[in-house]
Parts: sequence; structure tokens; C-alpha cells
Amino acid sequence: MREAVARVRFVRVSTLRARLVVDQIRGKPVEDARRVLAHSPKKAARVVRKLLESAVANAEQNFEMDVDRLWVARAVVDEGPRMRRVNPRAYGRADIMRRRMSHITVAVAERED
Repeated sequence: MREAVARVRFVRVSTLRARLVVDQIRGKPVEDARRVLAHSPKKAARVVRKLLESAVANAEQNFEMDVDRLWVARAVVDEGPRMRRVNPRAYGRADIMRRRMSHITVAVAERED
């Protein structure tokens, strides 16, 4: 089974929040996934929607797949590096804030009917 893959790295959203969005579209036809992402209020939904469109464009352009028969074969969120920021606290102490990042991968494939 051929897959068209699109990846985005170093997205400034935590992996937990991105996985909530990605879990909603995994295994669905592309049209249903587009609808779900278009109506989701989450920040990660915008990134995943652009990534899905990129994967569909890759499938159409590079593998000459039929866009109407595509479905989300794989959707994975991996942990990226953490940016560290220092927050000053009382008595000269400091707290470290960790700004988390994600690497998101979406793969689409053609249905075999």
C-alpha cells in the first residue's frame, strides 16, 4: 500500500493537546477528517489541517492518487525538544517553565475497493 506522507516539526503545541486532535481523524476518509478539523476549536487543529492538505497534495502530485478515495492511514504526534524559560520567584529563586514542542506526521493512502 502506497502512502503519501507530510511532516511538520517543531510545532509550538504540547504533544498531549496535539494527540487529542490527531486521534479524531485517524482512520477516517479525508473529507470527514477535513470536516472535523474545520470545526475544531483547538489550536493544533489548524496545524493538522494544513498538514492534511499537504499530504493530500503530495498524494495527488507525486503518486497520482485519486483524491476522492484517500483516507488517513497514519497520524502520529511525537515529542519535540523543550524550550526552557526562567520565571523569577520570591527570595531570589527561579522556576523553570518548559515550553513543549511536537513533531506531527500525517500519511494518507488510497482505499482498496
